[in-house]
Amino acid sequence: MRRYRGVGAERAAIGGEPSLDAKGGTGDDGRVSLPRRDLLKGVAGLAASTALGAVSGVDATLSWLGGLVARRELPRKQDFDLVDGYTFLNAAYTHPIPRTAADAVRAYVDQRNKLRMPRPGSGGGSGSGPSAKQLFAELIHASPDEIAYVPSTSMGENLVVSALGLNRKTDANVVTDWLHFDGALVHLLDLQRGGLDVRVVQPTPDYRIDIRDLERVVDKKTKLVEVSSTAMYNGYQHDLKAVCEMAHAHGAYVYADIIHSAGAEPFDVKESGVDFAACSSFKWLMGDYGLGFLYARDDLLDHIRRPVVGYYQAADMTGHEPPFDSVGATAPVDWVFKHDATGYFEAGSIGGALGAGLAASVRYVLDLGVANIAAYRQPLLRKLRDEVPRLGFTCVTPLESTAGIITFARKNLGTSDIPAKLDRGRVNVRVAGNWMRVSPSIYNDVADVDRLLEALA
Repeated sequence: MRRYRGVGAERAAIGGEPSLDAKGGTGDDGRVSLPRRDLLKGVAGLAASTALGAVSGVDATLSWLGGLVARRELPRKQDFDLVDGYTFLNAAYTHPIPRTAADAVRAYVDQRNKLRMPRPGSGGGSGSGPSAKQLFAELIHASPDEIAYVPSTSMGENLVVSALGLNRKTDANVVTDWLHFDGALVHLLDLQRGGLDVRVVQPTPDYRIDIRDLERVVDKKTKLVEVSSTAMYNGYQHDLKAVCEMAHAHGAYVYADIIHSAGAEPFDVKESGVDFAACSSFKWLMGDYGLGFLYARDDLLDHIRRPVVGYYQAADMTGHEPPFDSVGATAPVDWVFKHDATGYFEAGSIGGALGAGLAASVRYVLDLGVANIAAYRQPLLRKLRDEVPRLGFTCVTPLESTAGIITFARKNLGTSDIPAKLDRGRVNVRVAGNWMRVSPSIYNDVADVDRLLEALA
């Protein structure tokens, strides 16, 4: 008889951070628990009052946070292996991995290849410290039991839709908006082709989503309201708490794609009231492709179905193999599922190296302090907002947005001379057919913004 106790609990150790120093963070991690709307107002106020010349170190006491945010020395170019002479302003596409995370991956692989006796749940490695899941829960103010590993944001969204029964015949409807992640919209609109009632709210003329327009299409049959907390296109930020209050008043659940919020700005799932949220890690969490997180509010698990089933979801599993263990058994295996996010959404193993690297990346973000990261980039974004429109672009990012994204529209941009200019200037931003998205991070400074402006001129 083979017996596994607490498979899911043991597996929480996957990706445990090796004993490596997290470069770039000292002292207080700078996290606060202010309501998101007040915090964003404070970040915007800081951006308006911070001189561009002081960008290299977010000075001041940040009085809008009550002095709780410790000063950090930014930028942190030294923490990344960036190519000399190359300007990367495209973190919203994929963020460079900090050296401390790359070191953690190498340490994991080194231990994995030694084939020593692994500790249970370690994926074959011998890492120690909190797992990526535990650190991510800390980052978004959730319980680790409310977090499951998923391979991508899209998989997280698919699992939620399936858990709510919306991928089967139903008279329920889903409400979403035009600025939601296009990958999720592909999923929902494909379900619409199969008969699901999907209601898509269009943006206003000033590139926002009006919550009154959302509420107009929500009714008693609305099962799910799906939005991106921060829009991938232009950085529009929903008032997620207001969206949740509206949806819950109609008996609907709320799913949020938080890939451009988690790690980019202070985000509290409890304060927001969101029911489900998911994100990959290769953007503002500074991880790699193939591993992300799904948040599911713990008090909702009894009201949804388990969309996938696998042994990693078992808290207690006993196999009955012949000839001895099968005596008296009525089935080849007995099991009890965990009653947490892992027990509902994780069917199998994850890459141990991915987990090790991600644990180090999230620790790095926590050590720097998300509020510091958000505050640091505001003067850079402000300069972009002031200067780029003078070169023939229209800014489509709302003025109040504090996201790490700023987007500029220009007709036929993709077939103009702009892509070639950027290539010659060795400047990387996101360029589409009719728009350009710029997303600076903690390794950028004013000189990088100036190089972009020079390339565009």
